[in-house]
Amino acid sequence: MMVEKKSGKLLREPVGTESYRCLRTSQPIKIDGRWPKLAWEKAPWSPQFVDLVTGQTAFFDTRIAALWDDENFYLAFKIEEPEVKASLKERDSFLWLENDVEVFIAGPDCYYELQVNALGTIYEVFYIWQEALKPGSFFDRPEFNLFERKVDLLGGFQDSSRYGRHPRGRRWAFMDWDFPGLKWAVKVIGSLNDSSIVSQGWSVELAFPWKGMEVLAQGRQLPPQNGDSWKMNFFRFEALEANGRKIEPSIGWALKAHGVYDSHIPESFPRIIFSNEEV
Repeated sequence: MMVEKKSGKLLREPVGTESYRCLRTSQPIKIDGRWPKLAWEKAPWSPQFVDLVTGQTAFFDTRIAALWDDENFYLAFKIEEPEVKASLKERDSFLWLENDVEVFIAGPDCYYELQVNALGTIYEVFYIWQEALKPGSFFDRPEFNLFERKVDLLGGFQDSSRYGRHPRGRRWAFMDWDFPGLKWAVKVIGSLNDSSIVSQGWSVELAFPWKGMEVLAQGRQLPPQNGDSWKMNFFRFEALEANGRKIEPSIGWALKAHGVYDSHIPESFPRIIFSNEEV
């Protein structure tokens, strides 16, 4: 893998899937976790996820499929998991501390993060690059009021793993932002939290209404037109134990690797290309 030097930092060249062609569905998809569904059987499934840093194929199979119509962007995960585990039940718990899958959707000056575990618990954050959030800017609206909302800072001085590493610098993290109209469902194929049973894994279905994408679109047409593309990436983090100890950090897999152990690099996300071709 090539290594290049940028802004004084050594970064590996990102590898993995560069784009995914998202086809239309003529019928709405019911988000209930039930499998199989004809829509997902016909949808093109991605290649197997790769290691977030090295780009090597993950040792547990993980894939996504996506479809769209005039109302929603639909997404599904298939997750191979011999021992399905999840313990966090409260919404917006730190799901990356255990096994989860994650969705990142990028806009020009912002991006959205969603995490889901096998219990169906979700965690959401909306990020805006600091220089983009100014009086009179696109994001000058009540839902992004720094004084009234629950806000954290990503890439700040206290964030030692990211401080000074991204050319755009720091970003505001709106911890209480929820995607409007989001629907999700999880199904375990096997057993949950029972190590005596070898499971097949688990699956996730999601529907993101285009109406809720308005702040991510930043003026782009919604729903997208044929040939439009959005930057998105999809991740899986696997918490492993060996000899009674948790291995740190968790193993990270993605549709496209970033070359560094950090999922917050939207310029490296693959392109989701929307097509009018129907499944």
